[in-house]
Amino acid sequence: MLLTISTTTQPATDLGFLLHKNPARVHRFEQSFGRATVFYPEATAERCTVCLLVDVDPVGLVRRRSGPAGEDGQLAQYVNDRPYVASSFLSVALSDVFGTAMAGRSKDRPELAATAIPLEVSIPVLPSRGGEMLIRELFEPLGYAVRAERLPLDEAFPGWGESRYFSVTLSGTLRLQQLLNHLYVLIPVLDDEKHYWVGDDEVEKLLRRGADWLPTHPAKEQIARRYLKHRKSLARAALERLTPSEAEADDARVAGKPAAREDALEAPLRLNEQRIAKVVEVVLEVGAQSVLDLGCGEGKLLRELLRQRQLERIVGVDVSLRALEIAEERLELDRLAPAIRNKLTLLHGSLMYRDRRLQGFDAATLIEVVEHLDAPRLRAFERVVFENARPATVILTTPNAEYNAKFSSLPAGQFRHPDHRFEWTRAEFERWAGDVATRFGYEVRFTPVGEVDAVLGPPTQMAIFRVR
Repeated sequence: MLLTISTTTQPATDLGFLLHKNPARVHRFEQSFGRATVFYPEATAERCTVCLLVDVDPVGLVRRRSGPAGEDGQLAQYVNDRPYVASSFLSVALSDVFGTAMAGRSKDRPELAATAIPLEVSIPVLPSRGGEMLIRELFEPLGYAVRAERLPLDEAFPGWGESRYFSVTLSGTLRLQQLLNHLYVLIPVLDDEKHYWVGDDEVEKLLRRGADWLPTHPAKEQIARRYLKHRKSLARAALERLTPSEAEADDARVAGKPAAREDALEAPLRLNEQRIAKVVEVVLEVGAQSVLDLGCGEGKLLRELLRQRQLERIVGVDVSLRALEIAEERLELDRLAPAIRNKLTLLHGSLMYRDRRLQGFDAATLIEVVEHLDAPRLRAFERVVFENARPATVILTTPNAEYNAKFSSLPAGQFRHPDHRFEWTRAEFERWAGDVATRFGYEVRFTPVGEVDAVLGPPTQMAIFRVR
């Protein structure tokens, strides 16, 4: 199977920097199902084309018992279209060969990776269980110009009817990262088949690859259903997260909103640095080996946690997929030693819903999260964290409202961040935390973060909950 990508951006050979593949070389990659080869049939300043050729070994697939099913008998395991058509095998090869480009990273051309450029994709044989109409329904809403030519089953036997195979060309102006992620998701959707088992991890892949475009795509339900091999429970879970509730939408806006006023107020105190340092200190003090950073944002705490040898497992969770992408970029995960990289997992999730992935941790951290929740959501948050996830230790920080009087530029009665739903005094915070501890079987103690004013207390207050 073959896929080509061409560009006329100037100089066009910069495509090699974006893909991390030198146009002057042939690149070969062994796959579990065969081999992937990358080469450039043309590479000039005016136009550059890269080819991804994937050789599928059908005999090897059968021997490993991962080939197509035997509805048509044993012969169908050996004689089938998989070596010749774009399918989930091609998606897997895309991810393996162009993984860094799919993440939007380019060490040598970072500005180009973030720029929309003219791109053209050619797929000589693309199966579509839905015909040309489905190809257009999937790609045209994403801004592509689509050319599709149906391929005959056999020109000598027109009576065999129409085939489901098309020669397809897609062209548009967009970021290379977007193009690769579109292809990764939509090729197996058109084929309506995958060569491997689909489970919960496929939901995560779909959400990660479709973060920027799938929630608003008019065919998102069909995409989710086909991508997840018509497993209703997985498709429903994906769609619930693709179509967030109003509460989750608020969370996403918070995660992406510049906290300019809050940053300006707290910067002279270096308060964020002090919060992170104090949280790490407590994590180590309680002897945690696994840590859950809830509302991890762009990964500032995660960076410090990765430096701690004591920690064996670190998971960052955020409702904003964009924040998780930024965290992955800023942590430069692809450059970390495998022993350190394998400690960390980033998860897309909401603190409004029970999630078994959050269970079984020694500690959970929540830095400046709780004050973004209104009363009904605060109750849901309490049950998710303290009842369902139930880490052995919960470390939570929130602003001290009394200290706001020391910020001369903050008008009386206003909160530090425009999206804060409340800011507690020390007495209010201790009353809330004490009630949570009593209801869910924790003990709680309090500690200040930042320089303590004799009358107003610290700028940030911290509660440390331990299971009784």
